[in-house]
Amino acid sequence: MNQLDQYIRSIPDFPEKGIIFRDITSVLEKPESLKLAIDEILGKLEGVDFDVVVGPESRGFVFGMPVAYELNKSFAMVRKKGKLPCETIEKEYDLEYGSAVVEMHKTSVKPGQKVVIVDDLIATGGTIEAIISMVEELGAEVVKIVFLIELAGLKGREKLKNYDVESVICYEGK
Repeated sequence: MNQLDQYIRSIPDFPEKGIIFRDITSVLEKPESLKLAIDEILGKLEGVDFDVVVGPESRGFVFGMPVAYELNKSFAMVRKKGKLPCETIEKEYDLEYGSAVVEMHKTSVKPGQKVVIVDDLIATGGTIEAIISMVEELGAEVVKIVFLIELAGLKGREKLKNYDVESVICYEGK
């Protein structure tokens, strides 16, 4: 068991019966667990050569920004469509029921840059797959993807099989 696991609140039958919701707000509420979470993510990046941290709205901001700050890297935001003011690139991806669109500024990453993506959780992998597509379309290279939590039962890692993916905590179920 990972030391951070004790801080993650597991809520049964939310949002529907049979699902165990892994709540990270309990990690954010305590200085020691927040520091531990950031330190664990930083540990997954030891020895990785990269230029930019990319994080999806909103919890990718929470965990990606302190990583970028600590390692003196830039940070690129990925947001829901319509939230960024400058010229953007966008990707649509599938959700369990329907689809969504994410976007990032075209200037967020540059050709030849090496990118690390940081997010709180991988479930089905659709959001990160869309982010990878945008990063690569802009000419940058995804060199690592780090999640605080992985829900292995949803098989999101399979969509990312061509990339270096790590998670701090892996739960076998959904």
